[in-house]
Amino acid sequence: MSDEGEGRQGFGLPRESRIARSAEIRLLFQRGKRRKTRHLDAFVSPSPAAFPRLGVVVPKHKHTIVERNRVRRRLREIGRTVVLPALRNSGAALDVLVRARPDAYAAPFDQLRDELATLVEELCSRAR
Repeated sequence: MSDEGEGRQGFGLPRESRIARSAEIRLLFQRGKRRKTRHLDAFVSPSPAAFPRLGVVVPKHKHTIVERNRVRRRLREIGRTVVLPALRNSGAALDVLVRARPDAYAAPFDQLRDELATLVEELCSRAR
């Protein structure tokens, strides 16, 4: 039995759930409501789509591309496994743009996950 054609279903951030266009990102920076955590800034706005979407921005902050990619992968994984499911379950169609602050490079995965989980909990409770 061959696995060809099955791809990576179930893994990765689904294309329709991504905020990737620079115009959409700029708009979220300008109009989104900003929430701060110790390591992250989140910009939240009602989604033009009927479902929640996630964007991740990791500025250089004088770090290497390897370090940036590690932070980006961590934030996308947290978004895929924590943020989007929680927003879907609460019925909140929100766009969430997460921007890493300089301290995020040194933060462990668990701490980033806990910060975003707390943020999403607040968003979901307000959406009800």
